[in-house]
Amino acid sequence: MLMHGRVISPGEAEGEALVSPEPIGFYGGIDYMTGIVIEKDHPLEGQNVQGKILVFPNAKGSTVGSYVVYALAKKETGPLAIINAQTEMIVATGAILGDVPTIDGIDINKIKTGDRLRVVAPLNDRVGTVEIL
Repeated sequence: MLMHGRVISPGEAEGEALVSPEPIGFYGGIDYMTGIVIEKDHPLEGQNVQGKILVFPNAKGSTVGSYVVYALAKKETGPLAIINAQTEMIVATGAILGDVPTIDGIDINKIKTGDRLRVVAPLNDRVGTVEIL
């Protein structure tokens, strides 16, 4: 299945999906040193985002979350790519600074945890693709 969405941050990645049906708060929600979701009662609590393609509707919380997304990328404890239903400035800023391929406008309900995905977010194009392999 091939889905098209808006490129937020360019790049390519292939890997396993980790899907949250709920928004993610990066500041206080993910430990940037380990990549583990630490937000209490979050559907992904205790799971690690490192090396996954992180799929979630949107972010929540403080704008400091941008720096957490960036820190995850720089420490190599973060996701290979991010897919959102709607990306807002928190994720967009962190993803761009951290060179994390990011696409939004995707029907995330079609993606399940464990699906193998290929994300292609071209540098000079506004349209990217998410393929379930």
